[in-house]
Order: sequence, then structure tokens, then C-alpha cells
Amino acid sequence: MADRNRRMVLAERPTGMVDESTVRLEEVDIPQPGAGEALARVRYISIDPTIRTWMDDAPGYLPPIAIDEVVRSGGIVEVVESNSEQHKPGDLLFGFSGWQDYVIASAANGYQPLPDGVSPTLALSLFGITGMTAYFGLIDVGKVKEGDVVVVSGAAGATGSTVGQIAKIKGAAKVIGIAGGPEKCASIVDDLGFDEAIDYKNENVSARLREAAPDGIDLFFDNVGGAILDACLAQLALRGRIVLCGAIASYNESGTGKGIANTSNLIIKRARMEGFLILDYFDRLDEGRAAVADWLGEGKIKSSEHIVEGLENAPDALNLLFTGGNTGKVIVRV
Repeated sequence: MADRNRRMVLAERPTGMVDESTVRLEEVDIPQPGAGEALARVRYISIDPTIRTWMDDAPGYLPPIAIDEVVRSGGIVEVVESNSEQHKPGDLLFGFSGWQDYVIASAANGYQPLPDGVSPTLALSLFGITGMTAYFGLIDVGKVKEGDVVVVSGAAGATGSTVGQIAKIKGAAKVIGIAGGPEKCASIVDDLGFDEAIDYKNENVSARLREAAPDGIDLFFDNVGGAILDACLAQLALRGRIVLCGAIASYNESGTGKGIANTSNLIIKRARMEGFLILDYFDRLDEGRAAVADWLGEGKIKSSEHIVEGLENAPDALNLLFTGGNTGKVIVRV
């Protein structure tokens, strides 16, 4: 075991993309576990768009990361020393590990064992926050039903790729994914079973939506916001539903950004637009994981992970989410 703890702290609040001035890599003493606690080595870090929002000094569903505080993130940790009856050396746990090598883990600070038989990367992707966000957002909030025409933005990302697959499992008549570049568009159709893909980098999204969904969109699962949300608002079907999961298009913008223009179509189409957070479903995670496990066992759903090596590369891994450099769930292997 190393004798120092490397950790990446927030050095200053970013303007736009995270760069070398945003975070600082430092070394401190390894923390010592107290009674009922365990010392754990961080093995995998979950890289999610929301980390970028936590770096801003703005109100949100969690407090902003403080300057000089370890960058917040979920992760998989391995217990190396334990003063707890609940955790023994070698146990793998999920919790808010942050961008660092070592952390104090206990049930009191939210650490939970991995689901039985699930690998660490699957625990962060399909069985983790992104997979469960897709499951509850589509089924509980979006109320997907057989025969729906479903559109998913950010369709090659961790959440979007899972949403499209679950929509097909649930009997959607057509699933259309919006992704960036011909390679990603081909992948979500050929590998994941989407019916059609729209390349927002090279195609007119509004025109392609009119072609792909001529009778309107029954359900739009939005991970992006901005112009793509506006285009889908304009193409809603009667009683259409929009699930607001993320707004990644605006996370690196300063100021309020450009507003959307087509909200009046919610009135005309008697439609519904609703946001949600997976935090509201933490008491039902076992339900979602059981369903996903069945589909995985039956070969109905796939998971894709984009692994980045090394703690020092966590900032670059986060930027992948905003440059479109990833396909699937981004994970840093520490």
C-alpha cells in the first residue's frame, strides 16, 4: 500500500471546459479509519456530466464543490483495512469516492456493496446511476408504452444508449437516436437496435425529425437541452411527453445561454415536460437492477464502457462528455 494519498482538488471554478488550472493534483497523508470505519482504495471513478455542474458556484441539488475540496464523484472502492464488522478487506463498495486514491468508507457515509455477481464497471454503468436513470426516467417519468415513437438525445452516451434499448424492450414502435458523427449513429443502430439515427453534427435535426417521425414524437428523452430540445418540442405528437434528464449542451456555458422557443407547442399538443433526479428513486434501485439483470441475462440489453487509465487523466475523461469523444459510460480506472 502506498504511504501517500493522491487527490485532485478544485483549484478554481472553470469557465467553459475543465483545463489545467481547474484542478490540482496533490499528495496528503492517507486517512486513518476510526471505529466502525474502513480504509478503502479507489479502483474506479464514475465520470458523469453532473460533475461539471458541481464545479460551478451555483445552487443545485447538491452543494457546489468548494475550492480546495476533492472533486466529487461516485466510484468503486476496495477495502484494505477495516474497523467495521460490515466491511472486510477485499470487499468492493460503491459510494462518493471523489477523485483520489484512498477514502474512508462506512455505511454511515453511504457506501454500499456491489450487487451480487456484478463487475465494477457494470456496477457503474448498467447497474449504476446511469442505467438506473435510464430505467426510472423512461418507465416512471416518461411512462413509455407499446407503440410509442421515442426519440433519445445523447443516444450514444451511457444513459441515452440504455434508454433506447429499454424503449425497444418495452415495445416502442420506433426508437430514434440523436448522436454526433456517422460512427456513433451507425453503432446505435447496428449494435444497440435503434431503428434510426440522426447525426446532429452533419444533418438538419429538425428536417430529419419530420422525416423520421412524421406523425410526431410520443416520448422524447432529453440528455442535451438547447437546440435539440427545441427541435423536438416542435415535433411533438398529441399528448407527447418530454423527460428532462440533462442539459449537457449548456453545462460549459457562462451566463444563461439561449432560451428555447417552441414551448407553446406543449399547449397546442396538450403535452407534458418533466424533469427528475435519480436521487428520488434510491429506495427502488433493487427493482431497477433486477429488471436490468433479467434483460442482460436474456441478451436483450448491452452495456458499453469507455475506460480511461489513471487518476491524473480524470479531467480529460470529464471533457470527453462534452467533446463527444466517448461512446458509452466513461470510467477512470485509478
